[in-house]
Amino acid sequence: MTTPAVQATGLVRRFDKLVAVSDVDFTVPEGSVVGIIGPDGAGKTTLIRMLVGVLAPDKGTVAICGYDVQKDRDKTRLLLGYMSQAFGLYRDLTVAENIKFFGRLRLVSRKDRIEREKRLLDFTRLTPFVKRPAGKLSGGMKQKLGLICTLLHEPRVLFLDEPTNGVDPVSRREFWDILGELRGRVTVVVATPYMDEAERCDLVALMGEGEILAFDTPENLRASIESPVWEVETTEPFAAAELVSEALPLADVQLFGDLLHVLGPDSPDEVLRVLHEAGLGGEARQVPPSMEDAYVQITTGGTADAEAGS
Repeated sequence: MTTPAVQATGLVRRFDKLVAVSDVDFTVPEGSVVGIIGPDGAGKTTLIRMLVGVLAPDKGTVAICGYDVQKDRDKTRLLLGYMSQAFGLYRDLTVAENIKFFGRLRLVSRKDRIEREKRLLDFTRLTPFVKRPAGKLSGGMKQKLGLICTLLHEPRVLFLDEPTNGVDPVSRREFWDILGELRGRVTVVVATPYMDEAERCDLVALMGEGEILAFDTPENLRASIESPVWEVETTEPFAAAELVSEALPLADVQLFGDLLHVLGPDSPDEVLRVLHEAGLGGEARQVPPSMEDAYVQITTGGTADAEAGS
């Protein structure tokens, strides 16, 4: 039987009276890309910090490639790479100087560092910027540099805590293209509040209020939505979301830009009737469930929610 890249058992972490992570079991197969998905306050960062050994759990254990992350630190620190939310590089140092510093910090030999540096710079398309101070890089470039420094010692498991938070959409897509190219060679565990990023993972853990509420493939999570999903186009989407939520309390209502997604009714007629009675026009069509739809239905248990899922 293959040893999991990550095995967490019964993880609990409290901050005073707040239970940030509650009895979490988490298994990550080797070579996979796994997303921990949820809004701010769901417990994602606390879970990631326990998985990498930065934060000790109040209860439970974590094993990285079979080694206890608390007891076998000398082994696990070489097996894992960790990129936190905060920009952890030196702004006054150039791209090349940051890479050199972190290579020494990770005890990477000069020969290996030079070879890996060239490969990773080409991989992330940062080669033209090696002489630029890190503090003058764009947000997306900073995240790529952080990824290079995290990968320099060739970890087997890579942990990323909201790596694309605050990054523009194009840089987000480029960053995820890079992660996709690591698939199969490096196990990736990434925490993110963005539901569209969940679609690019092999497995997704939907997290809320410190618990993992569901853990499956994106396809299976979407398929778990048994109710039809109605996409509603109307001239006043915010007012419409509030009206439909009040009139149909058993429906799940989400805003997607100028569109509404309504889960629950077998027919869109009730939704259109509510809009018509309020003097709002609208059109409805059935669409396949999205990850936002899956998350809202799983986390709310079928109760209405008129706020955006992402």
